[in-house]
This record gives sequence, structure tokens and C-alpha cells, in this order.
Amino acid sequence: MIKKCFFSLLCLLLVSFSFPAKKKITIYMAGDSTMQTYKESETPMRGWGQYLAEFFTDDVTVKNKAIGGRSTRTFISENRWQRIMDELQKDDWVFIQFGHNDNSSKPERHTTPEDYRNNLRKFVDEVRAKDANPVLLTSITMRKFDKQGVVQTAIGKYTDITREVAREMNVPMIDLNRKTGDYVQSLGAEEAKKLYMWLEPGEHPKYPEGLKDNTHMKEEGAKKVAELAVEGIKELKLKPLVSYLKK
Repeated sequence: MIKKCFFSLLCLLLVSFSFPAKKKITIYMAGDSTMQTYKESETPMRGWGQYLAEFFTDDVTVKNKAIGGRSTRTFISENRWQRIMDELQKDDWVFIQFGHNDNSSKPERHTTPEDYRNNLRKFVDEVRAKDANPVLLTSITMRKFDKQGVVQTAIGKYTDITREVAREMNVPMIDLNRKTGDYVQSLGAEEAKKLYMWLEPGEHPKYPEGLKDNTHMKEEGAKKVAELAVEGIKELKLKPLVSYLKK
């Protein structure tokens, strides 16, 4: 009996040494309304960031700090960025996606292209200073087609600036603007409505007169964008994030 117990204990010890527990990590998300988490009362609008955790094992915690109407400038001025920095730990990740509101004509949101560039650099530098991992993401495309039926993906100069900063600072970048643009193009203008907040009159009680929103997404669209973001993680082979993805 004693020998049997000793053998069982030895087996357990060997298993524990052979399969060390994965370190739990956190992904912080900094961005705008296309990324944010929406309340049930805000149905059917959804942000892609609220579905990202579904692709990972329980070893990953996603803290979605994205909020609607914010540009890089206002995310900083409202101390939202600083609150992420106060929590951030070594080896954590920060996914950074801005551009829509920086490009806005509304003065309370707008950020000049040069300030936008400097704000992205600030984000990258400060994440790295805490031995954490920044990832830049370009803004998702709007449902905007020209007369020839070609989707117009550019968000002013801001998508290109994100790409330039990623190259300049050697930061991993997921080009969601290109990925969503390609997907929306494959669907075409009419079919793409199912992704966005396009609602016919009477289709949803919250919008009895209907809605034509080419920027924000419903559940189907938000889940697809999250899937495309995960595709980007795999393409970049972001370690150890890829090992935490569900099979």
C-alpha cells in the first residue's frame, strides 16, 4: 500500500515537472467605438474587441478599455491611456487601434496627422518601457463604395501613418483596414450591410425608423473583425500569444 501511494505521488510529481503551467497574461485594448464592448442595452451594436477573448484559452484575460468617440488625443487627455499604464505588467500586451475619430472634423475629437503620429510613438515607447508588448492596428474599413463598386478603405491619412509608425519603430501591426476592406469588397455593397448597423424600419425596436450606419457593426460584423484580428496574430506569429489560441 505504501509503495503504491509512493508510486502515485511520484507520477504526479513527474507530470507537474513535465507540463509547467502557462503564465497568465493580459491583453489590453485601447481604441474607439469600433473596438469597444457594448452593453446589452446597446444591442444590436457591437465592437470587435468584446469577442476577442472567445478565441483564447482561460490563461488570457482581455481588458477592453476602448471607448466610443475617442481619438488618440482625447484618450490621452482623459487619462484613459494612463490608467492602462498604471495596470500594465511585464509581458502583457496592448492592442492599439485609432484613426476614425482622429480623422473627425469635430474639433473636440480631431487630431492633426503629426500629433497622431507622435501619439502612436508615445504609446509604443511607454508600453515597451514597462517590458510589455505593443501591437498597432489600422482602423476597420467603413462600408463606403465608389461608383465602380470599389470599397474606399482610407481613413484620411491615418491608416498610412499607422503603417509608417509600425515600420519605423519595428512594431507588430495587424492591418485590419486592409483585411476588413478585402472582406467587405468580397461581399459587395449590398451584402456588406449585414455586417454594419443597417436596419430596416421596424427591424429592431430600438430603431423603429431604421438606421443606416456604415461605420459601426452588428454582432456578425464584429465577430468577423475579431476573427480577422486573430488571423493577423497567427500571420505575425506573435509569441507566446499564438500558443494561447484555442485549437
